[in-house]
Amino acid sequence: VQLQASGGGLVQAGGSLRLSCAASGSIFRADAMRWYRQTPGKERDLVATISKVGITDYVDSVKGRFTISRDTAKDTVDLQMNSLKPEDTAVYYCNGDFSRYYGRNFWGQGTLVTVSS
Repeated sequence: VQLQASGGGLVQAGGSLRLSCAASGSIFRADAMRWYRQTPGKERDLVATISKVGITDYVDSVKGRFTISRDTAKDTVDLQMNSLKPEDTAVYYCNGDFSRYYGRNFWGQGTLVTVSS
């Protein structure tokens, strides 16, 4: 499984970005897809999760601002980020839980999101 993240960039506070995670024909096999973020010197933190049946969950700090969605036809998982804040600045990673099919999780490469104040 290959996961390819894209959509990062520089945006002003209050702006929006849409991240996309493209999978190599395997989204339907994932039990869950997740977005994480990481800043220098800190651990990678979970941001949002979407289950195989479409149940979503978010870390409190992004609730009401971020939306995770899955498009099985396009084989992507997107993260719509609105009302961005400087503290959202991080490298964002997508992760796929393919435990049942492949016995492991897979990570995409990171995409940098920078929110200026």
